[in-house]
Amino acid sequence: MTRTVVASAKREIVIGFDEPFCVIGERINPTGRKKLAAEMVAGNFDTVTRDVLEQVAAGATMLDVNAGVTAVDPNVSEPPLLVQTIRLVQSLTDLPISIDSSVSSAIRAALEVAEGRPLVNSVTGELEKLEAILPLIKKYDVPVVAISNDETGISEDPDVRFEVARKIVRHAADYGIKPCDIVVDPLVMPIGAMGTAGRQVFALVRRLREELGVNTSCGASNISFGLPHRHGINAAFLPMAIAAGMTSAIMNPCRPQEMEAVRAANVLMGNDPSCGTWIRSYRDVQPAATMVAASSAATPSGSGRRRGGREARMAQS
Repeated sequence: MTRTVVASAKREIVIGFDEPFCVIGERINPTGRKKLAAEMVAGNFDTVTRDVLEQVAAGATMLDVNAGVTAVDPNVSEPPLLVQTIRLVQSLTDLPISIDSSVSSAIRAALEVAEGRPLVNSVTGELEKLEAILPLIKKYDVPVVAISNDETGISEDPDVRFEVARKIVRHAADYGIKPCDIVVDPLVMPIGAMGTAGRQVFALVRRLREELGVNTSCGASNISFGLPHRHGINAAFLPMAIAAGMTSAIMNPCRPQEMEAVRAANVLMGNDPSCGTWIRSYRDVQPAATMVAASSAATPSGSGRRRGGREARMAQS
């Protein structure tokens, strides 16, 4: 079994096919959050602190840390801000981190201060990116997320995305990086724009597991982009992806519906020994009124409603 080891200074976790699903908390990310971006630029980390503590309490396995607050010369602005954010996160929790940046200099600076064995998010199949990031992965002996796009962009063809992943794995091997340290993001397309997106990614995850032997990840909420009640779709998508072989995802652990779906999938996949995590998480949850009780209360006695099916058979027994 492929095992991707990630660690903080005090805690080690394993991403793997026979391990509980790795929930990578997504909240420490100013992308699309103007208020958070402004706070971070101003040196105010109150929201970051709150997001760290809330995600830890909600059950995140590790935390993604992103400081991409501006597109104006990020090679200058992002490295020191990412370093500052990582140091703060590490002071607040012993969960492992994922260093999230598209700026090579920021990843390099972050690796110098990150404790343990962080996950680097990410590298693509673009040759320039491979040659910039893979030497850092080898030097610091850390795992990396490999995103299945290259110079041609993001293909809607899952076979093309698979070949990009294969190219990254092979290129990494040239640097002495093992497949167990490559976590492939097969790129989840929005189901609202592409009706086959779900089936595509499930099939692709199976291929990545069986043919390349790599762990996988994704931005879980991509599947529901543009649709109403997104968390309902996300909560359905996650167990299906887990059953197909996906082993981690960047997601919001503060969404109870989605975390419940992940924990239930861990139970059903046999990756929650003795259902221990499920029991600890939900043993004090009070069950809602049953449908039968609700139906009985709503239907007056002697209403003339015909009894049939299972109810009639039970009455006759």
